[in-house]
Amino acid sequence: MGLRILTWHVHGSYLYYLTQAPHEFYLPVKHGKPEGYGGKLEGFAWGDNVHDIAAEDIRNHHFDCILFQSRRNFLEDQYEILSEAQRQLPRIYLEHDPPQDHPTNTRHIVDDPDVLLVHVTHFNQLMWDCGQTPTCVIEHGVMVPKTISYQGDILRGIVVANDLRKRGRRLGADIFEQVRRSIPLDLVGMDAESLQGLGEVHHSLLPGFAAHYRFFFHPVRYTSLGLAVCEAMIVGLPIVGLATTELTTVITNDVTGYIHTDIHQLVQYMQELLANSTLANRLSQNIREYARSRFSIQRFSQNWSDVFEQVTQQSQSSLSTLHFQP
Repeated sequence: MGLRILTWHVHGSYLYYLTQAPHEFYLPVKHGKPEGYGGKLEGFAWGDNVHDIAAEDIRNHHFDCILFQSRRNFLEDQYEILSEAQRQLPRIYLEHDPPQDHPTNTRHIVDDPDVLLVHVTHFNQLMWDCGQTPTCVIEHGVMVPKTISYQGDILRGIVVANDLRKRGRRLGADIFEQVRRSIPLDLVGMDAESLQGLGEVHHSLLPGFAAHYRFFFHPVRYTSLGLAVCEAMIVGLPIVGLATTELTTVITNDVTGYIHTDIHQLVQYMQELLANSTLANRLSQNIREYARSRFSIQRFSQNWSDVFEQVTQQSQSSLSTLHFQP
């Protein structure tokens, strides 16, 4: 029998993969679906283990664990919709990002030995000052239909980023603009049209859509490891990106793609990939095999089940020593 987990809809793709774990997930919903309260938003094939529940009715239900996914969840939402007893339940805070104020000296908002702080990359865990809060890392797990494989027949690179123009330098909007002056690139994601991109592509259609591009370009300077990168890897797209954050542990030059901090060098790599299908196909085969091992949905779901079990057993002495092999 699975556990009953209350969480919020913060990052749709991550939530979809999280709910592949064999537990019951409850998502609070408010009228008008404000941020965090959208429940089972369209665009994902939600399973029968995912349930919408009216926010005002949360206090009347039993849960085994509360999973926070944002500052607002932790600082405001829990006091608004949870009962006092529910706020004493086993608690997990899922941190999706590295610190954005100061990269090394930012104290995390959770400073509580009774809350487990889960990071999605080892880079994120390294950069946050987590105080007395126990932490662990659960690396991403993603699913792509096995029928979809790399084609590479469109001699362009694809960039996948939501709101790239608004999010600016941190996500490399300026780098995207610089590179596409000499390299053909297509941008997809929310508000991509504002940068002359193609717009949004439905999550379920994106792997098949991206599979036709010669490579995946990740212009991001400083963020977590994007799920879109992991999905592209499993499809088999060679990755070209900046040698920063967690991507340096994922991409090996001339084996699974190319990373560098010199934009001009990255442009040369892209030109080589566009000109040489044999090279692109070799990298594709390598990256697909690597990604299917490292970002397995089965491993991801098992890691989360282990965390839920540890936390609900309230074995605090073991929380600080949780470690999962990628």
